[in-house]
Amino acid sequence: MKRSARFFVSTGLATGTLIAGVVVAGAALGAAPDSGGGLRAAFATPQDVAEGKRVAEASCASCHTLNGVAKAKDKDMPNIAGQRPGYLYNELRVYQVGGRGNTPMNNAVKFLSDDALVKVSAYYANQDPAQPVAVSSAKGGSAKPDPLSAGKAAASGCAGCHGENGISSTPGMPNLVGLDPKYLVDAVKAYKAGQRKHDMMKTLVSAVTDAELDNIALFYALQKPAKAKTPSPGNQTKGKSAAVACSGCHGEGGASTGTAPSLAGQDAQYFIEAMKAYKDGSRSDAAMKAPAASVDDGAIKDLAAFYANQTPQAPKVRKPLTTDEMAQRCDRCHGVGGNSTDPHSPALAAQRPEYLERVMRAYQKGERRSTAMSAMLDGLSEADVGALAAHYARQKARAVVYVPLPSK
Repeated sequence: MKRSARFFVSTGLATGTLIAGVVVAGAALGAAPDSGGGLRAAFATPQDVAEGKRVAEASCASCHTLNGVAKAKDKDMPNIAGQRPGYLYNELRVYQVGGRGNTPMNNAVKFLSDDALVKVSAYYANQDPAQPVAVSSAKGGSAKPDPLSAGKAAASGCAGCHGENGISSTPGMPNLVGLDPKYLVDAVKAYKAGQRKHDMMKTLVSAVTDAELDNIALFYALQKPAKAKTPSPGNQTKGKSAAVACSGCHGEGGASTGTAPSLAGQDAQYFIEAMKAYKDGSRSDAAMKAPAASVDDGAIKDLAAFYANQTPQAPKVRKPLTTDEMAQRCDRCHGVGGNSTDPHSPALAAQRPEYLERVMRAYQKGERRSTAMSAMLDGLSEADVGALAAHYARQKARAVVYVPLPSK
């Protein structure tokens, strides 16, 4: 059944994404007065949709197929069936002027008239959308779990020595809160590799995977920092004076803002043992060898007392979002479950995951330009992008109907 369509197109060439998508009765193909926001209404009758099919057969079907659902072998080809026609129309105009840098697409639409663009957009918008895709976990389809919860579970075995939530109450056991995750990961890996000599730690961490270690380090970094609940004998005043030389790397009061570990609130006995290990070479670190050699045992004890009584600061770490949390942010523009109702954002539901990944990475690299998209994707890892693409590929695509209101 050929249906009439009413949708919105831009009044001027737009470089951002625009969407729309309607299936309602309409008048003859043409333009209505500007509807605001740089958009005007366009109407496509069943005859226009039929003519759009002929345009699709000549210019689009060889890649996108006549029904608009990409072939299984064409991994990077998007599904365009059921896509919002205003979005399709405006994207085609962007391709016409080389705004996407895609030569095959540029050539395919280069000589199509505005009338043909509207009709072919209406045609594909009237096709039944693709079905949701089952994406295997091997291809990044598993929803990203909450890394904080995973870290808490993995860190449960550490509490016996390092205290609840990483706040030590056992002399000689280091505080784990207030540390940058990268430093903690590197330190544990040094124990695993035997670069830090500690037989018990080497045994305990030998079975910890890199993913578990990352989650553990994140969990401790996001806990409220507090001083170790252990004694700190030594002269804090002398320790403060000696600590001036350390502040360049470890920060004022031991609160590091760089790659060096924070020392504020650290267990005093652990600090002393670590410094002695740097002095005798059982801990190898070129940056610490000379500073450790320059202080005697009394000064180390005073430094330990000073740092142990400083208030630790939380490292600048942002809690990663789960896939569901990331999708909730995307849904603000792209609609619940990726079924957009906003004429400025494309529908994502049931889209090819490979295509979604490619487009998101293009925004991250600046190959596609959008301030909003760049901000939304900032900081997302390759795994995040894959999980987000898989999420939308699994969503059911739904038609959107725009109902024109009578004039008052």
